[in-house]
Amino acid sequence: MVPASPDPAARCPCLSGETYGACCGPLHAGDRAAATAEQLMRSRYSAFAVGDAAYLRRTWHPRTRPRDLDLDPDLRWRRLDVLATTAGGPFDTDGTVEFRATYRGPDGAGSLHEVSRFAREGGTWLYLDGDVD
Repeated sequence: MVPASPDPAARCPCLSGETYGACCGPLHAGDRAAATAEQLMRSRYSAFAVGDAAYLRRTWHPRTRPRDLDLDPDLRWRRLDVLATTAGGPFDTDGTVEFRATYRGPDGAGSLHEVSRFAREGGTWLYLDGDVD
């Protein structure tokens, strides 16, 4: 099942300050690629928030991508805070992004803290893996 896209005029789930139509929406639709590791990480967070598993799989490095990806429909992703970035710019080949994402689920509120690793191959940023604590 393909998730319904948010209103392009709505605030982007990644909290960049942009609308979904100007921020993560074009990446999810395949109209534009992420220019930096942070932009890819933000778009992946937004994909979790809107339930776009296909985008998550498309932007996951084939070497580390899981065979199946089932998103929990009971989790509501609420906030993303980017804490630090290392490299990951338009001329880099790798980078890391540290973030904290908060959510609400059937058992209450929680958060995920991760340092994600990204690689740029053929001009495209891909998610490799991350350290969660």
